Amino acid sequence: MHRPTLARSLHTLGALTAAAFVVTVATAGPAAAHAEVEAEGARALDQNVALTFSAESESASAGITKLEVILPKGITPGDITYKEGPDGWKLAPTSRGYTVSGPKLAVGEDAEYVVTVRQLPDAESLVFKTLQTYSDGKVDRWIELDEEESGDGHGHGHPAPRLELKPAEPGAKAVSPTPAEEPTTTAGEPTAQSPTPTSSAKPAADSGEDDDGMPLAVPIGIGAAVLALAGGAWWLKRRRTGAA
Repeated sequence: MHRPTLARSLHTLGALTAAAFVVTVATAGPAAAHAEVEAEGARALDQNVALTFSAESESASAGITKLEVILPKGITPGDITYKEGPDGWKLAPTSRGYTVSGPKLAVGEDAEYVVTVRQLPDAESLVFKTLQTYSDGKVDRWIELDEEESGDGHGHGHPAPRLELKPAEPGAKAVSPTPAEEPTTTAGEPTAQSPTPTSSAKPAADSGEDDDGMPLAVPIGIGAAVLALAGGAWWLKRRRTGAA
């Protein structure tokens, strides 16, 4: 092959390669980011399960400061215990789940933490909708239940973290709900009662006392003595009159 022909061929090949590269970059789109939850070998009704959460950063100028998780049915905020996470971050329960927050992470750094669940519910999968907040106030909402419907068709949506569960072990049972505060009075335990009021007034026949508290026999005795004296005086007077 002559040199001019070879040069033209190389030039054409280089141009085609550059064009292909430009097309590839233009159609690739942004890299897919995700929020995920993992628990290797997790089964329904398993107890004290460690769940590892990770949320990828999508900001080029701000760091992640907080993750809010909406718990699925069958798990309450009281069932969650914080195990580990970024330095200075803490867990706080909410009315619908919990938050994990603290000092902002470095720009571009993903947020990862671990919580322990008292018991997983009897389900095939669990969805943990997550709101991811940045230091500039921006919020990524990892709440979509179907990535293909809500995204752009290339996996660039914001699907909620989903944990697939294996069937429960044979004989596994749901434990009792998180213990509530014990009542102050235990069932079957006698309660304090006011003493039954008793009447201070008693029938005169039982107590032998009149309304003033004086024994009834006293006035009766006095009356009898008066009558006896009167009778004696009358008898003496009558006797003296007869003698005269």
